Amino acid sequence: MGSTVIPAMRYRDPHRMIDWLCDTIGFTRKAVYDDGSGGVAHAELTLGDGMIMLGSARDDDYGKMQQPATADRPVTQSSYIVVPDADAVYAKAKANGAAIVLDISDKDYGGRDFTCRDPEGHVWSIGTYNPWT
Repeated sequence: MGSTVIPAMRYRDPHRMIDWLCDTIGFTRKAVYDDGSGGVAHAELTLGDGMIMLGSARDDDYGKMQQPATADRPVTQSSYIVVPDADAVYAKAKANGAAIVLDISDKDYGGRDFTCRDPEGHVWSIGTYNPWT
């Protein structure tokens, strides 16, 4: 079994962001289900033993809670992604339009990481620190 904690989020252009997450961070498409109107009803992307789920932004009760940050609705959580080479992902993230929130640096507790906003505003912390090891 993989992770029992699976972040879920919505995107305004989920097809573009699925490509971005796979090309930039290294996720793999496990499943992508179209919604019949050009959007994504549900998608599952994996990285190692982890997974995220995402779909098209919708103006329903659940969708309103899962939108990227706006001026009146700040981000309340972010995901930490463990990667073997944070510098390589950092370079891809910058090249692919991520806004760097916290620059890449070595941490006192071990590891090297950075924090960015993806092109739609979701916050990701990405680094080599693995709390399981």
